[in-house]
Amino acid sequence: MKIVVCIKQVPEGLDVKVDPETKRIVREGVKSIINPYDLYAIEEGIRLKERFGGQTWVISMGPPQAETAIREAISMGIDNGVLLSDKKFAGSDTLATSYTLSLGIKKIGDVDIIICGRETLDGSTGQVGPGIAVHLGIPYITYVSKIVDIKENKIETIRLMEDHYEVVKTNLPVLITVVKEINQPRIPSLKNMLRAKKIEIPIWNAEMLGGDQSLFGQEGSPTKVIDVWTQEIKKEGRKVEGEPQEMAEEILKELKKLGVL
Repeated sequence: MKIVVCIKQVPEGLDVKVDPETKRIVREGVKSIINPYDLYAIEEGIRLKERFGGQTWVISMGPPQAETAIREAISMGIDNGVLLSDKKFAGSDTLATSYTLSLGIKKIGDVDIIICGRETLDGSTGQVGPGIAVHLGIPYITYVSKIVDIKENKIETIRLMEDHYEVVKTNLPVLITVVKEINQPRIPSLKNMLRAKKIEIPIWNAEMLGGDQSLFGQEGSPTKVIDVWTQEIKKEGRKVEGEPQEMAEEILKELKKLGVL
């Protein structure tokens, strides 16, 4: 069984910088981490290998610094990793991103299961995973909270919905997106950390992926960002002094003025 986990490197914390000219998130030189939801995808890929055997890969699209995210995944126990990096990929929306990743997965070849986190912190669309499946022409299951079994070229999963669970079965190959309820990501071992430090990470550019070059990056992205701004939050406060009963009455009076009560 060959398992591919898709990961993304996202800016750490809430201090996200946007280029005022291109309206894109600035990624180069910004302190970044593996998208938190992708850690659960990495862990589940490793667990599937431990349960059913096979080989695990991690794939990411991003600037050269995203190589550190791939090495971190390998330090957790992933076997191999590949980075898709080219200036032609800049400005990709979810459609162009899913197309580019699908080409990388095709190049890896003979993949049985693709695992993605439910969404990324910097976009929160949840569209890339299903988009990859559509480009590859395979079924997908979103919001998977448990993989029950894999046998006879079929997978059985439990899917987390807003107020209930669903049991979903389908044929392999398949793409799944996972929620954090599925597992608890492990701490990297010293052995794997040493291997991650030494392993060579191949970098595939647009030419190596092939495909339709017009579908890469900003050219292949129908989503257009018109403007980006930071919402200004105004905070006002009053200090109330006096006896408890007097303060309570004053606070109630102010709440009524504000329409809260």
